[in-house]
Amino acid sequence: MTPQTIKIVSLVGIVAENKDIARTIRIDLITPALQQGDDVVLDFSEVTLMTQSFCHALISEVIRSFGIDILERISFAHCTPEVRGIVEIVVDYMQ
Repeated sequence: MTPQTIKIVSLVGIVAENKDIARTIRIDLITPALQQGDDVVLDFSEVTLMTQSFCHALISEVIRSFGIDILERISFAHCTPEVRGIVEIVVDYMQ
């Protein structure tokens, strides 16, 4: 099965900071894909900055609902070191 790729820059631009948009991405794209058994690739190509609140809104509820093992089905692709650092902070917090 091909994973569903969600290109973040096309939804938020190069700065991922709007937590309402992150919530919409989670509800409309990430959760349904996981529920139907698909893996998800969150593609951060061209995203230069992400706030911690955006990342929390994007993945915290997914982890809370599905459990921490759901991260085996979610990939974070093409992250800058700064974006990767925010993802790691949020994942660590959720554990």
